[in-house]
Amino acid sequence: MEPVIAYLDKTFINLRSFAFDGPHAHGFRWVDIKRFRLSTAPPTDEFVLRFLISADQYADDYAGGGMEPVGEIHGPYQLGRITPDSYEHLDATAAIGVLDGWARQYGRLPAPLAKTLAEQLYAPIRIATSHYRLKELGEEAFHDVVVHGEFYELVVIDRASSTLSLVVAADD
Repeated sequence: MEPVIAYLDKTFINLRSFAFDGPHAHGFRWVDIKRFRLSTAPPTDEFVLRFLISADQYADDYAGGGMEPVGEIHGPYQLGRITPDSYEHLDATAAIGVLDGWARQYGRLPAPLAKTLAEQLYAPIRIATSHYRLKELGEEAFHDVVVHGEFYELVVIDRASSTLSLVVAADD
């Protein structure tokens, strides 16, 4: 039986790799994109989200490792506090707006970074069939050590290409 989702690959965009105008204008920010293949006839988006949350690659502290136990953590949250209901549906414009607002919060982006974000992040979002944003789950959902100043997560489902992308944009 074909799995509902299967891990494909990962893209990491480190904003420090681009030449900003100031020494720390990059804000120690980054984007992590994990891609998954969807089964040929995946069920509802809610069902797909449930499988994503249970995937080994979902449990990630996004803190460079060293936090234990990683399998119980996702970003700033306790993994057990995240369900499909933790996500809100967005259209493509709103999904891009979340990420673009985060990326531009300190001013103008270097042209190579703007191009990278347009090609690797915004273009796939524009053509996807569904977009979900992880809601803020509140302090009671935080795990013991929160290292991110900001943490944004989108799930981008593209049924035409049978892919799902888990996009995390954060700073540390």
